[in-house]
Amino acid sequence: MNNGRDKETFEQRLAAAQAAAKGRTKRDPAQSGAGAASQAVNFAMRLGVELVAAMVIAVGIGWGLDRLFHTKPWLMLVMVPVGMAAGLRNLVRAAGKTDGGRDKK
Repeated sequence: MNNGRDKETFEQRLAAAQAAAKGRTKRDPAQSGAGAASQAVNFAMRLGVELVAAMVIAVGIGWGLDRLFHTKPWLMLVMVPVGMAAGLRNLVRAAGKTDGGRDKK
């Protein structure tokens, strides 16, 4: 058996894995700042999309109900504040999840 060779390759792989792990824990501050900025932009885009999506869905429902009941702009106008409220509620819920799961006291 090649116990000597297997041990040698294991030691090499272990050293390489440890070096890779050490490199991951020591991050460049510029990289971590860029990652945080990227996450912030992603979060802002998500909030914007949620607000617009809630408005589009509410106006679409209002438009469809207007066509169904022949009440032209009235149900669509009623659904605009409903869509705004739903969008703002989604924003508050999404922003509340960013505290990292800590209890608010």
